Amino acid sequence: MDVASTADDELSLFHTWALTVTHVACDYTEQKFNAEKTGGDPVIPSPNLDTDLVMACDRLVDWLIKAYKNPIQMPIDIARYSKLISLKDMGHNEEREARLLERCPPGHEGTKLIDAPATILDASGAIIAWYLPDALTDATQKEIWAATDLLAPMLKKSIKADGIWRTNQEWFTPCSENDVLTPGCLNLSLAWFQQGHEVGSDEMRISVVKLTNPIESVGSGGICIIEGTIL
Repeated sequence: MDVASTADDELSLFHTWALTVTHVACDYTEQKFNAEKTGGDPVIPSPNLDTDLVMACDRLVDWLIKAYKNPIQMPIDIARYSKLISLKDMGHNEEREARLLERCPPGHEGTKLIDAPATILDASGAIIAWYLPDALTDATQKEIWAATDLLAPMLKKSIKADGIWRTNQEWFTPCSENDVLTPGCLNLSLAWFQQGHEVGSDEMRISVVKLTNPIESVGSGGICIIEGTIL
């Protein structure tokens, strides 16, 4: 028996199973969201999904519906703003930033506190952000923390004294023995495998996913989805 070949087969089988379950869970979440949004028939989860995963999907749908029913409209044109901002605008040129701010005002005065699930809309009604605090179940959060431990070596290597703004050690608190997570910065394409899927006329499409500090920015178990839109 070829031990290496057997290990490769088991790894391939695990990846296939994981993506299959993820796809089934995504389909269930999407169908349940659309059914509750339109008042359709109840959606029965697949028997291939375990109880914890179904509960996690149901909680996410509840928060998505609450956010969908709590729109906050801003007097800005996000399409026009996106055309004015170049990929080279990194925030370091103060004169350029001042001109952009003048041409692209934030659309509100001061700071607005949002403490409930909500969607942020531009002047045309396009959803440009979903705010979903406490959307993740405790079980999901524990799984994420456990999986994040595996990233510790890569997170540690990502910080450099002369790194760019995302990886410069100046912006990270030094790691100590009491830290539950190693400071660092990694770019993960969380929905890469979904790019080949067709997009219908009433499906949720997420173009950018930004993971924020879950405690300071969103609250424990929160999600912040930037540039999500309901077509």
